[in-house]
Amino acid sequence: MSTLIVPPLLSSPRDDAMHLYRAFKGFGTDTSAVISILAHRDAAQRALIQQEYRALYAEDLLKRLTSELTGKLETAVLLWMHDLPGRDAIIVRQALIADILNLETATEVICSRTSSQIQVFKQHYYAKFGVHLEHDIELRASGDHKKLLLAYVSTPRYEGREVDRNMVENDAKALYKAGERRLGTDEKTFIRVFSERSAAHLAAVDSAYHNMYGNSLKKAIKKETSGHFEHALKTILQCSENPAMYFVKLLRKAMKGLGTNDSALIRVIVTRTEIDMQYIKAEYLKKYRKTLNDAVHSETSGHYRAFLLALLGPNQ
Repeated sequence: MSTLIVPPLLSSPRDDAMHLYRAFKGFGTDTSAVISILAHRDAAQRALIQQEYRALYAEDLLKRLTSELTGKLETAVLLWMHDLPGRDAIIVRQALIADILNLETATEVICSRTSSQIQVFKQHYYAKFGVHLEHDIELRASGDHKKLLLAYVSTPRYEGREVDRNMVENDAKALYKAGERRLGTDEKTFIRVFSERSAAHLAAVDSAYHNMYGNSLKKAIKKETSGHFEHALKTILQCSENPAMYFVKLLRKAMKGLGTNDSALIRVIVTRTEIDMQYIKAEYLKKYRKTLNDAVHSETSGHYRAFLLALLGPNQ
């Protein structure tokens, strides 16, 4: 369920482009005007605004935004200006080619996406960067983590809700034999099941595993694996059961303790606003008895806060 984005003004992309140009003119930028336009436009409208801006002023809107905005607000707005698969491609590419490799972020994005989302973002990845996603994974990841990511991005998975009960039980048994029942771990079995099965199937496997062996699959993963491989398996499993709760926990982690992990906060809010933000907000409220808007409000400030809250929509 997407968050409904209602323009504050019923204006055309051409009008929006002209308003933005005016907001950039003169002494200092009218940042509030920029936020009030861009935070309330969906992906198709944002693409049209960029086209109109180029046609009217022979200038790239993203470059202009880069020169007009700074800091966390700039990061959030520039990420928001892309469509969903383009955004995922940018986040993963930056994580994989950074001087300090960020495999945690790359794993989070890849393993929390559906099979069809991955296929589209792989196309965007190649179109934008001239290399295949698999090439960068091959280069930067290693071991079982690399094998899992490569299998996960290249295997089409069924996205419906139907599951085959016999297959579910067989997978639960196979995972038990591959992990808790033996000395050492047969990682190949974990990679095969987690990269080939649908989300509904994996959720059913987790339930069957618990019924058969009195232990959760998540605990088995924690016991049998470690590092980025463990993170990837847990992400796939959690997103098969309740993706909104997975992102709720990421948001909570980003805002907990001393200081805020702004890159994680921006990444989750910007990438989920047009997908399932209503569910995430509802789960956040249920789990922490505080609205996500209030949590974000207390951790951020200024125009950066205004932009994130505009993306989140009503405080509920």
